[in-house]
Amino acid sequence: MASKLPYVNQPGSIVKILEKVREAQTPERFTGDFLQTKLGFRGGNYQQFIPFAKKLNLLGTDGRPTDIYKSFRNDATSKAAIAAALRYGYREVFERNEHADALRKEEFKGLVVEITGLDSKNRVVQLVCSTFDSLAKLADFDASLVSRKDAGQNDETKPPADRGDDSSDDVGLNLSYTINLVLPKTDDQAVFTAIFRSLRENLLRK
Repeated sequence: MASKLPYVNQPGSIVKILEKVREAQTPERFTGDFLQTKLGFRGGNYQQFIPFAKKLNLLGTDGRPTDIYKSFRNDATSKAAIAAALRYGYREVFERNEHADALRKEEFKGLVVEITGLDSKNRVVQLVCSTFDSLAKLADFDASLVSRKDAGQNDETKPPADRGDDSSDDVGLNLSYTINLVLPKTDDQAVFTAIFRSLRENLLRK
């Protein structure tokens, strides 16, 4: 049975490429040419990065860097991005144990054996485990993909909270109903003044 879980022949090569990814500008498309000429990685083992990155949702099917890729290049969200990528690429593992990242190596291998149907000594099983382990060292599964800076910017866009100001100048007009006011027949201005004052104080205040 072919493994559905992503792996590469030399997990260390993926870590090296990711280190360069953080330094280089985000390309419109991540191609083999970009990998070789911009990042400086040549050879068959390094070429495995592109299909591997697509399985982890670091790259789209067309090679375009995803939001997870971009978040990885941000120091504030880098570790959270790798955690998100691992959850995506190894989602079958996390479906069986949502805390798969905290498992001991033998326990994690057991899940890989269960999913793939392969023997525990099979080379593919070994590579899946070592690939995950290499990337998990770069991840923080408790971190958020939203940086504190971004969160602060989002907070600034929120409307100001009600200050509880009881000033008579604060009149709320966001009514979802219609008031039909029937006024009495009178020439006494004081009556109208009292009516509108009561309306303002009891219905139109925030």
